[in-house]
Amino acid sequence: MRNTALTDIHIKAGAKMVPFAGYNMPVQYAGINAEHETVRHGVGVFDVSHMGEFILKGDHALDLIQQVTSNDASKLYDGKVQYSCLPNETGGIVDDLLVYRIDEKTYMLVVNASNIEKDWDWISKYNTMGVDMKNISDRTSLLAIQGPKAAEALQSLTDIDLASMEYYTFKKGKFAGIDNVLVSATGYTGAGGFEIYFDNQNAEHIWNAIFKAGEPFGIKPIGLGARDTLRLEMGFCLYGNDINDTTSPLEAGLGWVTKFSKEFTNSAALQQQKLEGVKRKLVGFEMIDRGIPRHDYEIVDADGNNIGKVTSGTQSPSLQKAIGMGYVKTYFAKEGTEIFISIRENKIKAKIVKPPFNK
Repeated sequence: MRNTALTDIHIKAGAKMVPFAGYNMPVQYAGINAEHETVRHGVGVFDVSHMGEFILKGDHALDLIQQVTSNDASKLYDGKVQYSCLPNETGGIVDDLLVYRIDEKTYMLVVNASNIEKDWDWISKYNTMGVDMKNISDRTSLLAIQGPKAAEALQSLTDIDLASMEYYTFKKGKFAGIDNVLVSATGYTGAGGFEIYFDNQNAEHIWNAIFKAGEPFGIKPIGLGARDTLRLEMGFCLYGNDINDTTSPLEAGLGWVTKFSKEFTNSAALQQQKLEGVKRKLVGFEMIDRGIPRHDYEIVDADGNNIGKVTSGTQSPSLQKAIGMGYVKTYFAKEGTEIFISIRENKIKAKIVKPPFNK
């Protein structure tokens, strides 16, 4: 079990700690529902230092990124972030990730904690162009400060004009008196806010500074439990649940980050799949009858025939109803279609809805 630079602080704050992607992580402090509401309506702080960061540098850094990612990274400019995925050679997804353009020859890739080694090996395999690759995951801390009050709560700590930053852009500057902090207008909650990257040695100082500055705004620490309910209300995919090595980006509704204006790993096969149409689709659904859908529950039709599987599900704190995502045969993917979730051998009625669930 690995720790982040802030593990001791979480334990002292009374967090319930759980193993996640090989790390000892806080799943909740005051309780998932309370933390969820804090982020939706105020401001909360997640320690997500378990995520992985790679620096790719050199004349061919962009060429390598274009080869291994599905989105078109040539559209990036300095200070711009892009959501993308790493397709594998058999139609699935190695990982989903963020691509940061630092400058014309320098990029940062942010990958999922459980896939750091896998992603590093995958990208290295295609690095035949001499791109300088550095894995800075172990020395980098990452905090996500999320919620509608995030900009206000953090502004006193930096000269960067946070309120004017566009979604999916970033700036480097001084933050809480520390130089060279990367402040990114990104997040995984749908509530707005920022993600900030800095060296581990500054973690405790920056954490304390954020809580002091945010005190008038009711800032609270938030665990991974609320992170999951927040992302699910937005219909954001979670690697290992909703996407994996066997799900294609097109089946997962990630056609918007799959650009056939360039060649990339397995692009010809994915283009063929687009032409032929997918046989199953990742859909959102909300429960009509009482019952909470869980990962791997069967999805069936009115006659009880299997038509798919649940990938994520929860009781939505914002909507006060149970919601989920899952793959179904394309015929059943239309909005409004009635489906059933098999819960303890009972058919529990649900209907297909278009995410985000929390409009």
